[in-house]
Amino acid sequence: MSAPRVIVGVSGGVDSSVAALQLVQQGEPVAGLFMQNWADDGSGDCRAEDDRRDAVAVCGRLGIPFHFRDFSSEYWQGVFEHFLAEYAAGRTPNPDVLCNREVKFKHFLDAARELGAEKIATGHYARVDRHDGRWRLLRGVDRGKDQSYFLHQLGQAQLSATLFPIGELQKTALRRIAREAGLQTHDKKDSTGICFIGERDFREFLGRYLPAKKGEMRDPSGQVIGEHPGVFYFTLGQREGLQIGGVRGRPQAPWYVVGKDVAGNVLYVDQDTQSPHLMSTQLRTESAHWIAGDPPAARFTCTAQTRYRQPDEACEVHVLDDGTVSVQFPHPQRAVTPGQSLVLYAGDECLGGAVIARTNAPLELKLAEQAA
Repeated sequence: MSAPRVIVGVSGGVDSSVAALQLVQQGEPVAGLFMQNWADDGSGDCRAEDDRRDAVAVCGRLGIPFHFRDFSSEYWQGVFEHFLAEYAAGRTPNPDVLCNREVKFKHFLDAARELGAEKIATGHYARVDRHDGRWRLLRGVDRGKDQSYFLHQLGQAQLSATLFPIGELQKTALRRIAREAGLQTHDKKDSTGICFIGERDFREFLGRYLPAKKGEMRDPSGQVIGEHPGVFYFTLGQREGLQIGGVRGRPQAPWYVVGKDVAGNVLYVDQDTQSPHLMSTQLRTESAHWIAGDPPAARFTCTAQTRYRQPDEACEVHVLDDGTVSVQFPHPQRAVTPGQSLVLYAGDECLGGAVIARTNAPLELKLAEQAA
């Protein structure tokens, strides 16, 4: 039997199932490959085996070969070690971005080529095309499901070898297609959260790798409000899990995380959802990645997202000599979080992005000065 031209990453979910179906219906020689990216540590409900069975069933239904690869070691070294280091430093990482760059579009692509394939395909809600001699990453047509944010670290080599068969589909239409094709995943619940954590308590999971130390919760003026179980369990803007009761002299209103002092083991909170300590108009990043290979210009305007599913925000970008970028927003942005990704767009085209290093939020600046 000849080698398939395309290897589809089958996850056992409905999106990758329909991606495989679309290619089969187009007459492509296709095979499926299931990636195990996390070695179950016994700490919670691991769905990997159920997902693998569903992936096998889908490939059987479509009449295509099924392959399996264990990338858990590569995931640990390329994604999870960085994830832990970022949390230990008090930042909030985005492991899905690294997983795409280091595993799905690196080790998976290598495995597909070893099997003789020319291209890989995934069930991401995104599109790829070629324009003026270069490959472009475009948003998925279903803007509510668009996943280009998580793919912004891809480059020309990866995009030239990648297909996104469901990028033109709406989710509702995709489930209908799966149901009509008799795919058992047609009504399967979408996975949420961080892939390797699955359906388990995040705080308990993280505590297995980063032992927590209790400390003070203070308001921005320094008044002690309560006690926290560990600063790296929290992220900017978070409301849930603070467990702050009534505070004398304070109104009965929700509290929000507005800052973290990791060295001092202090969590800062405020009662205003639009607290000035959550607002910033400028940010700096780590070294930026450009999908085209280079930025559009040294200075340009575009739109940006500083978190997934955020509405587009207009901004001015200055590319600095060291490869980092400085971004200015005309309107204050809420809870821009170091460790998360800044992703830049020109219309539907994803230009690239970078990890956020710092902002000009007042409390963040104050804590940085104290640490200097």
